[in-house]
Amino acid sequence: MQLKLAFSPCPNDTFMFAAMVHGLTDTEGLVFDYVMEDVETLNHLAMEGAMDMIKVSYHAYLFLTSRYRLLNSGSALGFGNGPLLITHKNHDVEKLKDFIVALPGEFTTAHLLFRLAFPLIHKKVFMRFSDIENAILEGKVDAGVIIHENRFTFEQKELIKLLDLGEFWESTTHAPIPLGGIVIRKGLGSDITEKLERVMHRSVVFARSHPEEVMPFVRCHAQEMDEEVMKKHIQLYVNDFSVSLGTTGKKAVELLFRIAKEKGLIDY
Repeated sequence: MQLKLAFSPCPNDTFMFAAMVHGLTDTEGLVFDYVMEDVETLNHLAMEGAMDMIKVSYHAYLFLTSRYRLLNSGSALGFGNGPLLITHKNHDVEKLKDFIVALPGEFTTAHLLFRLAFPLIHKKVFMRFSDIENAILEGKVDAGVIIHENRFTFEQKELIKLLDLGEFWESTTHAPIPLGGIVIRKGLGSDITEKLERVMHRSVVFARSHPEEVMPFVRCHAQEMDEEVMKKHIQLYVNDFSVSLGTTGKKAVELLFRIAKEKGLIDY
C-alpha cells in the first residue's frame, strides 16, 4: 500500500525518516510517496487533509485532532531545545512591547510559546524560518523567533538572545516542550495505523543505532549547513522522546492543550 508522507528537510526529520523511506528497515509492505516542505507549509497541508502521514507543529495539532491522530514515535519534544527570541544588539530592548516581531508561521509552536510569553505584543509578521535573521539585520523587523539550526548560528551575525521561549515554558510548567509530532490520517484503519506506529518507531531506532547509514540522506537535504551544526541539530531534537513519547511526553502534550484552552487560544 502506498501512502502520502510529508516532512521537513531539516536534519532531525530526514534523520528519523531516512530508514523508512529508503527501505533500510521493515515497512511491512507500506510504500511512501514523500515530499519535503517548510514547517508551516506542512501545517497547512495537514489542515487541508492532503497527507496520510505528516510532521506538524504541536500548535497546529491542536486544530487537527478531528482529522489526524498522533503517533507515539517521531516527535521533537524535550528540554533545552525551544525557540529563541532574538534581536539586533543595537536595538533598545526597553521598547520590546512596540517591536515588530517575525515568527516562523502562525501555527508553529514557536508562535504559540511567543503568545504565552508576550500576550500583549501584537505587531507580528510571519515568514519562512530561514529568512528571520536577515529580516532583523535589514531592519524589516525589530526582533524574531528562530527555530531549527538558526539557534546555533545567530550569534555569528551579531544578533542577541532576548528570551529562550523553551526555558520560559520549562520554568512555568516543569515539562518538556512539545515542538512537533508525527500524525496520521484517521480512517486509515486499525491495521495500517498499527503498522505505521511500528514502522515509525523502527525508523527512529535504526537511525539512532546506525547514524552512518542515514546521514547521506540528511546531508543531501542540508547541503549548505555546516557538518557540526547538522550534528548538533540532530542531537538536540532527536532524543528518547522521539523514540517514544512515554508518560512524560504525553502529559506534556496534554498540558499544552490545557494551557492553550485556558488562555483562550483554542475554543474547544
